[in-house]
Amino acid sequence: MLPLTLQPRDTATQLADRLALSAATTGGVHLPTADFHDWLAERGRVNAFRVDRIPFAGLDGWSFEETTGNLVHRSGRFFTVEGLHVVERDGPYGDGPYAEWHQPIIKQPEVGILGILAKEFDGVLHFLMQAKMEPGNPNLLQLSPTVQATRSNYTKAHQGADVKYIEHFVGPGRGRIIADVLQSEHGSWFFRKSNRNMIVEAVGDVPLLDDFCWLTLGQIAELLHRDNVVNMDSRTVLSCLPLPQRAAGALHSDTDLLSWITGERARHDVHAERVPLAGLPGWHRGEMTVEHEAGRYFKVVAVAVQAGNREVTSWTQPLFEPVGLGVTAFLTRVFDGVPHVLVHARVEGGFLDTVELGPTVQYTPGNYAHLPEKERPLFLDTVVEAPVDRIRYEAVHSEEGGRFLNAESRYLIVDADEADAPLDPPPGYAWVTPDQLTWLVRHGHYLNVQARTLLACLNATGAGSR
Repeated sequence: MLPLTLQPRDTATQLADRLALSAATTGGVHLPTADFHDWLAERGRVNAFRVDRIPFAGLDGWSFEETTGNLVHRSGRFFTVEGLHVVERDGPYGDGPYAEWHQPIIKQPEVGILGILAKEFDGVLHFLMQAKMEPGNPNLLQLSPTVQATRSNYTKAHQGADVKYIEHFVGPGRGRIIADVLQSEHGSWFFRKSNRNMIVEAVGDVPLLDDFCWLTLGQIAELLHRDNVVNMDSRTVLSCLPLPQRAAGALHSDTDLLSWITGERARHDVHAERVPLAGLPGWHRGEMTVEHEAGRYFKVVAVAVQAGNREVTSWTQPLFEPVGLGVTAFLTRVFDGVPHVLVHARVEGGFLDTVELGPTVQYTPGNYAHLPEKERPLFLDTVVEAPVDRIRYEAVHSEEGGRFLNAESRYLIVDADEADAPLDPPPGYAWVTPDQLTWLVRHGHYLNVQARTLLACLNATGAGSR
């Protein structure tokens, strides 16, 4: 039930001004940016963290089902690792060229909460961030949202401790909503998984607990330039901020853009069917891994975890481990003085609605190194071979550390010209403005998680305002 107490609300302009002030403020009230690295290192020292690879037989509570070979938990909760069979056909009636593949997939039906709490200090909005350990993070400890919890977490299916600050995001006592939208997770590795991305401004006092810190948007923007500091869940939530419009004059109107997206969804005929993990074509299971026979793509592995500051302090679980460093990039151009980025209408087997807008490039180059040049993904070589003076943003960010092990991508924003990326792009690609992305991300399942990371990075660099 919604709260009955009436609360004062910002107008859209007032909120935009407050967000702009926070983005322009690089000196926080509580933690100077120059001290952040020492603070994060200290949080790592006072908590005991350890992650060890183990054989599947060492998993506690997890096992492969006899009938399907699916990797499941004895409680029936959390998630399962199953098989997926995907057939994709292009063309208005699904009668064009097609692709077909099999792969493991994570099935996790519950909707989690990714929530960042905001509060004003000395007239400037600050955001409560958490130093959170995830077993798949390359450096274990990264900056996460205030709350990053599955339903199993905050309903205590693990029999663990309470999720800190969860009361600000569920129930009638929560504060003023700044953003609240369901967004997809990785469509290549999750089957139709969504999380609730929330930003809530607190009402009243908020105690500052260990492992948490208040930062301005300007401080977070600086940290987004550092490798493996701001985690994926923080990036996707930050992309949902209702930031002020920066430039008018998009190549395509919002109506035309929506029509193009709808056309792309109608053009692709995708059949994704969950199948048993046992006997999955092209994949084989050993004592330590489930992996592809060609050694590409990713592996399913198992780990044992110790984390002193988590709701549960020790556990075992499966993780997906990609093979190789990914490359994820927007090509950008200026048309009539207005910055645009080139988006790709991507099909991923786990998407809820066939297609979401992804970056210009979202690939692991090693997966395509064996192919002749004409069969390599569009624009991949343009990004990989971009000269330094055209790279306007670059950082290595890891993906979701709770389900993926050492999953890193080199995120880039690269200036292009007509020879690199024409005004009239190939089918499946379109030029859009950062403002249009900010508008679309307020609605679920339009931008994939990689595009949302790049939108957060665009906002961090001011790349959409030149």
